[in-house]
Amino acid sequence: MIGRLNHVAIAVPDLEAGIAQYRDVLGAKVSEPQDEPDHGVTVVFVELPNTKIELLYPLGENSPIQGFLDKNTSGGIHHVCYEVDDILAARDKLQASGARVLGDGEPKIGAHGKPVLFLHPKDFNGTLVELEQV
Repeated sequence: MIGRLNHVAIAVPDLEAGIAQYRDVLGAKVSEPQDEPDHGVTVVFVELPNTKIELLYPLGENSPIQGFLDKNTSGGIHHVCYEVDDILAARDKLQASGARVLGDGEPKIGAHGKPVLFLHPKDFNGTLVELEQV
């Protein structure tokens, strides 16, 4: 059902410092910051030959990333994102097997302009999983 790893998301307490670290220290190509109000984050993508790293920074007072950073003040891995061919079929199969889909269970449009869903971390060894339709 899952395809390739699309990205690993890292919450950062300082977006500019995170960008500089990947761009200037590691020599990676980093996208421009992109606000995602529906998800309460500002994101940048670090482009790698085989996948991406997504840096997440809180956007607004109700950002779920702020809660994560309150508990993890230096930041850290927030979630992994896997590609799926059909997000609704993947959702239905996962729910039938007992996995919990966060929110109302309906896909939202993610930072790549494609439908995404998040799966409860308690169902996946403590890891928040994002599925993105490709």
